[in-house]
Amino acid sequence: MELDNIDFQILRILSENARIQWKELGEQIHMTGQAVGNRIKRLEESGVIKAYSVIVDETKIGLTFTAFIIFYMKTANHHSFIRLMDDRREVLEVHRVSGEGCYHLKIKTSSQEQLNRFLDDILEYGNYTLHLSIQEIKNRNSLTTT
Repeated sequence: MELDNIDFQILRILSENARIQWKELGEQIHMTGQAVGNRIKRLEESGVIKAYSVIVDETKIGLTFTAFIIFYMKTANHHSFIRLMDDRREVLEVHRVSGEGCYHLKIKTSSQEQLNRFLDDILEYGNYTLHLSIQEIKNRNSLTTT
């Protein structure tokens, strides 16, 4: 599916507010609500829009520790490690990477103890380097186009 400028405008606006009414979105890009709805349905059906989500301020629900982990596998048992990552609530992101390490993880925990338990659990699969976040500078949760 080839996207045009209007599709990118719709995606940008939806990424900022997925609950926006089609009519209001249409007013912003000079289209009818029905035309916007048709485009959104096409974007959903083609898989461009995979899901809609809520962005939570983790600190307000007690998740105050943000850690970035470079993980080095000691075994070829990647499937078991990936299942563990899927099952752990504190894991926000897992990326298989080239370069340093096998995986880069982003996790959020409510305490140092919870972080230590997580680190103990992943030692079964390999070793890690840990980096704690001391301040979030930018969090890009929306689509931007140039």
